[in-house]
Amino acid sequence: MADIDDSAAPFDLASLGLTVAEVHRNLSPSVLYEEAIRHEPGTTISDTGALIAYSGKKTGRSPKDKRVVRHPESERDVWWGPVNFPLDEITFAINRERAIDYLNTRPRLYVVDGYAGWDPATQIKVRVVCARPYHALFMHNMLIRPTDQELRTYGQPDLVILNAGRFPANRFTTGMTSTTSVDLSLEKKEVVILGTEYAGEMKKAVFTYMNYAMPRSGILSMHCSATADRATGDSAVLFGLSGTGKTTLSADPKRDLIGDDEHCWSDTGVFNIEGGCYAKAVYLTREAEPQIFDALRFGAVLENVVYDKAHHHVDFGNTSITENTRGAYPIEFIPNAKVPCIAGHPKHLIFLTCDAFGVLPPVARLTPEQAEYHFISGYTAKVAGTEVGVKEPEAVFSPCFGGPFLVWHPGKYAELLSDKIRRHGADVWLVNTGWSGGPYGVGARMKLGYTRAIIDAIYSGELRDAPTKVDPTFGIHTVLKCPGVPDAVLDPRTTWPDSAAYDAAAADLAKRFHANFARFKDGVRPAVIEAGPR
Repeated sequence: MADIDDSAAPFDLASLGLTVAEVHRNLSPSVLYEEAIRHEPGTTISDTGALIAYSGKKTGRSPKDKRVVRHPESERDVWWGPVNFPLDEITFAINRERAIDYLNTRPRLYVVDGYAGWDPATQIKVRVVCARPYHALFMHNMLIRPTDQELRTYGQPDLVILNAGRFPANRFTTGMTSTTSVDLSLEKKEVVILGTEYAGEMKKAVFTYMNYAMPRSGILSMHCSATADRATGDSAVLFGLSGTGKTTLSADPKRDLIGDDEHCWSDTGVFNIEGGCYAKAVYLTREAEPQIFDALRFGAVLENVVYDKAHHHVDFGNTSITENTRGAYPIEFIPNAKVPCIAGHPKHLIFLTCDAFGVLPPVARLTPEQAEYHFISGYTAKVAGTEVGVKEPEAVFSPCFGGPFLVWHPGKYAELLSDKIRRHGADVWLVNTGWSGGPYGVGARMKLGYTRAIIDAIYSGELRDAPTKVDPTFGIHTVLKCPGVPDAVLDPRTTWPDSAAYDAAAADLAKRFHANFARFKDGVRPAVIEAGPR
């Protein structure tokens, strides 16, 4: 058995049913590089030093194959349905045995011990068991890395991930719909992965577990980015679905980065769940995103990219394998990252939306009830031409801006959010990075410079006392004055050449909000329902 050193804490996989003789525990990135090059055909090193690896057939998550064990102790807590498909305990045991049998046939296994959550008072210990060095390096980057001394006293984990992803689930097993299955037992505190080698499944399995465990203790888990004011330590949290500008706007050289994806809000402030970043790499350039580009160096993992065989130069514009190319690296690879990744209570919560219908204002203030409503809604829009069959803007709703990873009903997270907003005096803002002057195809996308000016004015406090007016359709408080943004841009109705067409488009979007929110009504307060569009 390979270990970090002779004084490491006792370590026994037999309790999991694993009997492999060669187990490599908590190897350094350098050694994991060696293991990957020796034992994983196709794995190589980029010209910037990142490990290039491939996840096989699956190059993205499989949300329809996620399962949660239905157990008497937790079944009343879980929001059952299309996000959390129930799995009986017997089937979990069958899949677990299948994973153990596969792992026991491997010539060597890799174990990674780390933490989830930077707050020492609430962090959990996570153990990953896998057969691929690439997976081990990925989770070494994405978990918070213990020191050698912490590993010596690490003890038993709070969550174990058994990654047998190269081995398929038996699709004829009760409850299986394909050869992929990602199963979480909240009582056993175990995750079993079959039929997918996409590394992101491990990262999101940890987040899903945290989305259950943290709210039980009154801590809000959030799918968001977070930054901090260097002078005061106060934080700001940015929520937003893909394409809304969350990553771009959180990469702010004037502020410290707390994290780019997963956070918690406790009674002491905000903390990152992860020890690394898992950034999209498609069309990446140093000019557009220098921090991410330069972070993809030795120690990082580049996933499913195409490279020049002569020089190992990565072609980030080549999507022949997948558009979901990604890089995983420790957060300290970002120069302005704040380590430990902890900050004070948020002064500002920013909900980013790319409204392709062109009816939401560039910036509006929300009441706590409106914050709950829009948090549960998690709205953005796809535009025509991005997908086959999309002829006009299409509304997209993801509860709490992270629907696939929720465990409780969205109302649980929204209540925690509203309570913390009131107790800590946070301002909540809705910022539209989408279209102005008409819908997609008629109007124009909001200038990034205007959006940055809005975000800067939020951080500086200049918008707190800015004049507002109540939007007649959505009831939100539209901001009418912002430094660096023309007044004419801030009131969306006045930007449309046909005000009647604007009114019709706004009414149509309001109906979409109502239709979406109908599925959440049983789990939220009446005041929140009333805070939606009129």
